[in-house]
Amino acid sequence: MHNMFLYIGIALFIFLLVVIIKNIRIVPQSQAFIIERLGGYLTTWSVGLHVKVPLIDRVANKVSLKEKVLDFQPQPVITKDNVTMMIDTVIYFQITDPKLYTYGVENPMNAIENLSATTLRNIIGELELDGTLTSRDVINTRMRSILDEATDPWGIKVNRVEVKNILPPEGIREAMEKQMRAERERREAILIAEGEKQSAILVAEGKKAAMILEAEAEKEAAIRKAEGEAEAILAVQEATAVGLSKIKAIQADENLIKLRSLDAFEIAANGQATKIIIPSDIQNMAGIFTSASELLKK
Repeated sequence: MHNMFLYIGIALFIFLLVVIIKNIRIVPQSQAFIIERLGGYLTTWSVGLHVKVPLIDRVANKVSLKEKVLDFQPQPVITKDNVTMMIDTVIYFQITDPKLYTYGVENPMNAIENLSATTLRNIIGELELDGTLTSRDVINTRMRSILDEATDPWGIKVNRVEVKNILPPEGIREAMEKQMRAERERREAILIAEGEKQSAILVAEGKKAAMILEAEAEKEAAIRKAEGEAEAILAVQEATAVGLSKIKAIQADENLIKLRSLDAFEIAANGQATKIIIPSDIQNMAGIFTSASELLKK
């Protein structure tokens, strides 16, 4: 009998030990456990070792406190100018209050997705097509602000919202591609025209500089030529003046001058001329010399 009680006690001890061990919980880093007692919220376990009361307490939810990423499927939206396009967004959020996250909304992920689609349609509905394509930062900022405020009662903090893709209709995309192609061709034509213009300017400036240099050279040559001719004339005049001064110094009369002229003609002939035209006054002078010679002979 005593042994039977001993066995029962050992069995109860082992049972209690197993129950206690099974009700020991270790909460890892970046997680939180929601504990309920008899169906009602009791507490939130953070990182560490915890023990719950068997059959009374239960772990209602295990919540990860890490930042999560939700990549939603493209949503059809209509712009202010009635263009339907597909836009998909990415939301980065983090659970800040595990209790509100557990009891605030039935399906938080589905709620965030629907709220994101509704908010996106409202924002895009206020923008035209061009504004939608060029206002990603504005869309991201407005969506993050609206979603963060709306999810605050759910214990969720929206850190960032990114518009990943904006897909206009096929016809709009083709028109945009044609517009971009035309713009590139226009810029290319402008660049080519600017290059040709610059080249023509450089060629014209080169021709202008060459003509200026050529004109300067001709001017300089003319000046040099004129200076040479002026110096030659001046030299002739100076020689003439010297000759006249010498004639005046020896007091030569007219006959002597004519005689000297005759000597000059003789030198000019130099024994090669067959005919020399002598001025009449010099011929008369020659007749005078002939007559004088004849008188001397008599």
